[in-house]
Amino acid sequence: MLLRILASIALLFSILYMPLWLSALIAILAMVYFSFFWEGVVLFFLLDLLYGVGESRYLGVFFVSFIVSLAVFLVIELIKKKVRVSE
Repeated sequence: MLLRILASIALLFSILYMPLWLSALIAILAMVYFSFFWEGVVLFFLLDLLYGVGESRYLGVFFVSFIVSLAVFLVIELIKKKVRVSE
């Protein structure tokens, strides 16, 4: 439990002070390591609230990183479910 809390704090720190690619890498690793790491999706929503601007190439959507992180989260959870069933 302590490791999960520390990972959430590290992800929050990286979202606030580090580049986006580093935050995305930490979030993906945490989503793979922990089960149902919703904190990553919530923190990317925070990222979009803080730094998000409407992208014309994405039809003016403000929450691009949130939508991408939610999709990555769902794909990772489905893959983990398939791997557990086959073992």
